[in-house]
Amino acid sequence: MVQELQQALEQQLANLTQLSALLDQELHLISSRNAEDLINLLKEKEHTLEQIQLTDNIVAQHYQPLSASQSVPDDINEMIEKSKQRVEECRYKTQVNEKAVEQGQLRLTHLRNLMLEVRAKESLTYDKSGKPKGSGRGRGISA
Repeated sequence: MVQELQQALEQQLANLTQLSALLDQELHLISSRNAEDLINLLKEKEHTLEQIQLTDNIVAQHYQPLSASQSVPDDINEMIEKSKQRVEECRYKTQVNEKAVEQGQLRLTHLRNLMLEVRAKESLTYDKSGKPKGSGRGRGISA
């Protein structure tokens, strides 16, 4: 029972390490605006998260009987603490990536607004008295 739990915890640490690396890659792809690679990475991240969930269920199955009998070895407790620390690291990286996406969205919105302002200025005309007047038509591409 202890051997299976230890193997499951080792697998979980490997899964969490993989997730941490994927989160680092995700931040790089967000900042470089590489949408195609980001979509591929998100699929890999989803698969890794599924593996973490499955392994977590296995760990719980083996850990509960041990903890009920109060005979959990110290090395098992240490591996559990390492896993918890790695989970917190991944949560932090996820928050950083979330902020990066939000900042990217704000930059895109700002750029869109600037482009709309330029377009509005380009379509500005003057009436007979010399006062500014919007033409109502943009200088867009017509088909």
